[in-house]
Amino acid sequence: MITRRQMAAWSGLSLLGASASGWFPHLACAAQQSNKAYRHCILLWMSGGPSQLETFDPKPRHENGGPTQAIPTAVAGIHISEHLPQIAQWMTHLAVIRSMQTKEGDHARATGFVRTGYLPQGPIRYPSIGSLLAQQLHDPQCDLPAYVSVNPFLGISPAAFGPGFLGPAWSPLIVSAQTAQAGPAASEDDDSADGVAFEVRNLQRHRDVSRWQAEQRLELLAAMEHEFAMQRPDTPVAGHRQAYERAVRMMTSEAVRAFRLDDEPDALRDAYGRNPFGQGCLLARRLIEHGVSFVEVNLSDDRGNGGAAGWDTHTNNFRTVGGLCSVLDPAWASLLQDLNDRGLLADTLVIWMGEFGRTPRINDNVGRDHWPGGWSVVLGGAGIRGGQVYGATSDDGTTITEDPVAVPDLIATICRALQLEPTDANISNVGRPVPLADHGARAIDRLLT
Repeated sequence: MITRRQMAAWSGLSLLGASASGWFPHLACAAQQSNKAYRHCILLWMSGGPSQLETFDPKPRHENGGPTQAIPTAVAGIHISEHLPQIAQWMTHLAVIRSMQTKEGDHARATGFVRTGYLPQGPIRYPSIGSLLAQQLHDPQCDLPAYVSVNPFLGISPAAFGPGFLGPAWSPLIVSAQTAQAGPAASEDDDSADGVAFEVRNLQRHRDVSRWQAEQRLELLAAMEHEFAMQRPDTPVAGHRQAYERAVRMMTSEAVRAFRLDDEPDALRDAYGRNPFGQGCLLARRLIEHGVSFVEVNLSDDRGNGGAAGWDTHTNNFRTVGGLCSVLDPAWASLLQDLNDRGLLADTLVIWMGEFGRTPRINDNVGRDHWPGGWSVVLGGAGIRGGQVYGATSDDGTTITEDPVAVPDLIATICRALQLEPTDANISNVGRPVPLADHGARAIDRLLT
C-alpha cells in the first residue's frame, strides 16, 4: 500500500504542490475509467526471420519445400508444418496471413519497419509497436509498466524496441531470464531451482538504506527535479519524471509478485516448457493478468533463449527450425490454453511474427536466405476471426497469388483488433502528427470479428 507520505515524496507533492505532480491526472483518469475494459497484446517475436515453409506455408509437393511435411489442423482444409502439432489444434482461434510483403531484406531495416509500421528514414524517431500500443491501451490503475519485453535480442535494431518520440515513459521494462541448475544451495522459493528465473533489477532498497532514508532521498530528488523542470519545460523532462514515478510505484507494489513463477503449478510450468521462452510465455500470461498492456517474448535459439538470431537460417535450416519449433509449439499452445481457461483470450491479441521470411529456394548450405517477398504472420485472440488463412503463395512459394498484405495494413489490422483507430495520431519529435498506422493503411476486415 502506498502511504500518503510516500505519495508526496515520489510525486513531489510535499515540496512542489499538486500542480507539479504527474500523479493527479493519472488518478483522475483512473477514477473516470475504472470501468473501462482494456485489451492487451502479446507479441511472440521470432528474431532473425522465421521460414514460412517450415511453419505456416509448407510446400511438401515441391522441391522448394524440402523434407518438411504438412499436417492437418483443427480446421478442415488448413494445413501447417509438421513441426507445430499443438498449434495445429488451435487453428479455430488463429488467422494465418501467408502473403506479407515488403521490400526490406536487411535485418535492421526490416525489423524497424515491421516493429514500428514506418520505414526507418528521416529525423522522426518512430516508436516500437510495444510502446505505441502500451501508450494507447495502458490501464492507469496498473502498478506495473505498460510494456514489458522478455529476453529481447537487441543486436539487430535496438531502436525498434524503444519508445521513439513517445519518450521514456513508454520505454519497455526489459526482463532477462537467468538460468541455473538446481543444487543444495537453492531455496524453496527461488525460481532458479527450477532452472529459469526472471530478474527485474534494482527493485529492492540497498540493505544499508532504511525506508526513512529512501523517502528522504526521494523528497530531495523531487525538489531538485522540480527546479530543473521549471527551467526546461520539455517533453523529455516530463517523460523522465513520469517514468521515474512509475518505477517507484512498481517497487512498492504487490504486483511485482507477477514475476515470480513459483506460484504456478509444476504441471503448468512443464507444459509451457522449462526453458526461457516457455517460462517467458507463462510470465506473459501472469503480466497480462496483472493489467500489463503489452508483453513481448523473444525466441532466438532452440534452447528458448533470446541471445542470438537463430531464425536466420542461412545454413542447416531444417534442423535449426525443427529445434526452434520444438520450443515454440508447446509454449505457444500452452499460452493460448492458459489465456482461454482464465477468460483472458477474448481480450488479449496474440501475434506471432518476425521481420521477414526465408527464400523458397534452398541454398548450397541446406539453408534459406532472406525473403521479404512473401512470408507469414499469425494473429489470434482478441478481435480476430479465427479458423482462416488470408492470402496465398504459388506452389513453389516464390510469388504471392492472392491478397498481398503490406506492413501498414498489418498494423492497422492489429489496431482495429485492439479497438483502436489506426488514424489516431501522436505528435512526433519534429512536431508532425503521425498516425498509429501509416497514411493509407487499411485494416483487413475479413480477419476481424
